[in-house]
Amino acid sequence: MSEKKKFNLEYEIKSSPRILYSFLNEANGLTQWFADDVTVRDQIYTFTWDDEMQRAKLITNKENKLVRFKWLDDEPQCYLEMEIIQDELTNDVALAITDFATEETIAERKLIWDNQIDYLISTLGA
Repeated sequence: MSEKKKFNLEYEIKSSPRILYSFLNEANGLTQWFADDVTVRDQIYTFTWDDEMQRAKLITNKENKLVRFKWLDDEPQCYLEMEIIQDELTNDVALAITDFATEETIAERKLIWDNQIDYLISTLGA
């Protein structure tokens, strides 16, 4: 198995950080754009895609700013982070994604993120 490498993506989102944040850390919000189903129990999120489940622990949570999940069955250094960045001068909001994938799957993962974020933007009506 090849080692996973960190990659970063950033997307402009026309939304307030407060509204966007609810789509990043609440099961109902995540279900609307990120996974087919999401349940939460004791900081453990269970994400379901096409009847396949993955579990992650919420390890960092800064209100209206950042969430970081640690996949329970992944390599120790791997995590998924979604950070809300707001420009102090323009008030523009961006969503920065930090994820991990093997070298040969990074391009595919970036396309998946592009599609997911497009779906998030349409869900937000942004």
